[in-house]
Amino acid sequence: MFKTLLIANRGEIACRVARTAHRMGISTVAVYSDADIGALHTRVANSAVHIGPAAARESYLNIEAILRAAQAAGAQAIHPGYGFLSQSAPFADACAKAGIIFVGPSGSAMRAMGVKDQAKSLMQQANVPTVPGYLGEHQDAETLAAKAKTVGFPLLIKAVSGGGGKGMRIVRRPEEFAEALASARGEAERAFGDGRVMLERYIEHARHVEVQVIADRHGNTLHLFERDCSLQRRYQKIIEEAPAPGISSALRARLHESAVAAARAVNYENAGTVEFVVDGDECFFLEMNTRLQVEHPITEMILGIDLVEWQLRVAAGEPLPARQEDLSPRGHAFEARVYAEDPRRNFLPSGGLLRELHWPAGAVFAPVAPTPLRIDAAVEPGDRVITDYDALLAKVIVYSVDRDSALSALTRALGAIQIEGATTNLAALIALANDTDVQAGRVFTRLIDERGDALLPPLPSQRERAAGLAALALLDRAAVTAPQSPWGAQDGWTLQSSGVTHLRLQEADGTVFVLKARKANGQWELTTAADGRRVESQAGNHATRVDGDRVAVWLDGEWHRFGLVSQPSTAGALAGKDALQAPMPGVVLAVRATDGDQVQRGQILIVLEAMKMEHALAAGGDGKVSELRVKAGDRVREGDLLLKITQAAE
Repeated sequence: MFKTLLIANRGEIACRVARTAHRMGISTVAVYSDADIGALHTRVANSAVHIGPAAARESYLNIEAILRAAQAAGAQAIHPGYGFLSQSAPFADACAKAGIIFVGPSGSAMRAMGVKDQAKSLMQQANVPTVPGYLGEHQDAETLAAKAKTVGFPLLIKAVSGGGGKGMRIVRRPEEFAEALASARGEAERAFGDGRVMLERYIEHARHVEVQVIADRHGNTLHLFERDCSLQRRYQKIIEEAPAPGISSALRARLHESAVAAARAVNYENAGTVEFVVDGDECFFLEMNTRLQVEHPITEMILGIDLVEWQLRVAAGEPLPARQEDLSPRGHAFEARVYAEDPRRNFLPSGGLLRELHWPAGAVFAPVAPTPLRIDAAVEPGDRVITDYDALLAKVIVYSVDRDSALSALTRALGAIQIEGATTNLAALIALANDTDVQAGRVFTRLIDERGDALLPPLPSQRERAAGLAALALLDRAAVTAPQSPWGAQDGWTLQSSGVTHLRLQEADGTVFVLKARKANGQWELTTAADGRRVESQAGNHATRVDGDRVAVWLDGEWHRFGLVSQPSTAGALAGKDALQAPMPGVVLAVRATDGDQVQRGQILIVLEAMKMEHALAAGGDGKVSELRVKAGDRVREGDLLLKITQAAE
C-alpha cells in the first residue's frame, strides 16, 4: 500500500477520500485554487498545495500543475474524486508516465467509455441493450435533422463527451430541432471542448437505474447491486436510493449481468458505474461513468463496505476483498444532495457567506457503514459558497431496515438542517421526501420538471404561515421589547388581557401582512385583519430568531424575514415585469434584444452562464426595452440591472 495520496479534487469528495485514507494510515495531500484558500478539504488533509487561479482550467483541470504538486509532495498515488479530471484519459496516461498510481481505470478504458456514441456501439457488440438512435460521424445540421426524423419525436440530443446533463436537450417537435441543436452544441463545446452530439429516442417516463461495478487486475469483476437515481433536475440527480424500488427480480438480474458484461468488454479496473434507462420491464444502456459516483455512499450503506478503501486496495494491486456470492444487500438507504440553489427560481445557483450551519443531531461525518445518519459535507460555518464550481454543499445519507423507515429518517434529517447565508434546495428535498409518488416508489426522471411550481408548497401560503410564526415569536418576546417599539403603543392591549391587537409585519421584499392576535384559553389565535381568516400557526419543521422588532423564520427549508412596522415601506427593487436583474453572478453569453425592441412576457432576452450552466432570462411582462446595460461577455453580479422594460399602456 502506498504511503502518500494526493487528492486531485475539492469539496466533499476530497474530504471523504481523505477520511478513509487516514483510517488506513495513508497521508493525504490536498490541492487548492485561489478560490479555495482555507477551504474545508485543505484543512482535512495532512497538507495542501496551491495549484493555480480560480478558473478550473488553470487549476483543477491543469494536469501539469497537479502532477507537479504530487511530485513535490512525494505522493505515490492520485485519487481524482469525481468531476474535473476523474474521467480524463490523458490524465490517467500522464500519471502512468510519471510513475504515479492513478486510482481509477486505465486511459484506454476511459477512451472506450468516455465518448458516448463509441461506448454505445461497443455495448451493442457486447449484447448490452441500448436505446435506438443515431451514432454517426456526420455532424452537419442537415444530416442530424434528417436523422432526427428517422429516430422520431420526442428525441434527446446528447453531447457525446462529458456528463452532468450538459449538452443535453429534449426536442418534442421538428421545428424546435435546429435551435436545440445549436444550444446543446454550444454548451458542450464550452464544458468539454467537444460539440459533437448523438440522437436517442426519448422515453417520457423513464427511470434512471445504475449498477455499481468494481474490478481488480486479477480478473475479478463484481457488481455491487443497483441504485435508483430518477429524481433529477436539469438531468442532475438530487435524491438517490438503493436498492431500486419496484423492479422485478428478472429485470434486476438483467441489469446486473449487463453491467458486468459492459465492464468486461473494456477490461475495466477499479470502481465504475454502468447507467441504464428503465422503461417498464425493459432496460437500455445509457453510459458508463469511469469513476466513483456522487451517490456511492448508499451502496456502502446497504453492503456495509467502504468503497473508497476498495478503490485504494485495487489501485495498490490487491485482489478484491470479496466474491460475488459473499455480497448481499441489507436494508435501504437514501442520499439527498444539498445544493446552494433556489428551487423557486428553477434551481438557479446561489452563493454567499455561510453564517450558520446546523446539521441533525447524531450525524456521523465519516464513512461508517451502515450508520443511521451520515453527512458528507463540503462546508463549515464561516465558509463562503463560491460560483466558480459546482454548488454541492453536502450529502445527507440515511440507512434503515426498509424503504419506508429510511424515507421517514430522510424527512426528519432534512427538516433538522438549518443553513444561513445561501439559498439552498432544502425546501425541494423536503417536498420530495413527503411526495406521495416518491413515497410509493413511483419515480421517474421528469417528475420534478412535470411538478414544476406545484413541487413546493405555494409561496403565498408559506409566507402567511411564516408571518404567523413570526407574530407568535414577537408575542412571546413582548415583555422585553424596547420601549420605542410598537409594543409601547397605549392601545389597551396587555399580555394578560384577552384584548386584540393588530400586528403589521413586512417581509424583506416589501410584502405586508396585517394580523390580529387574540389570547384565548392561554393560547394565541391569529387571524388576517382583512377577512378574518385563521392563520396557521403550527408547523413541523421550523425555527424562529428574534432580534428586536425583526424576526427570521426557518420554515420547511426556507428563510422568511419580517420586520414589525407601523406603516409599510415603499422602498424595494423594480418589479420583475419592469426590469431584468441578474439572479446570480455569471457571464452574459447572449443578448437577444436591443434598446427600443418590443418584447412579450416570457420572451428570452438574455442568456447567462453561471456554475457551468446556461440560464435563459425572460421578460416578466409585455413592453419595450428602454435601457440595455449589458453585452455578450460582460461579467455581472447577483442583483445587477441588465435591462429595463417600459410597460405597454393599458
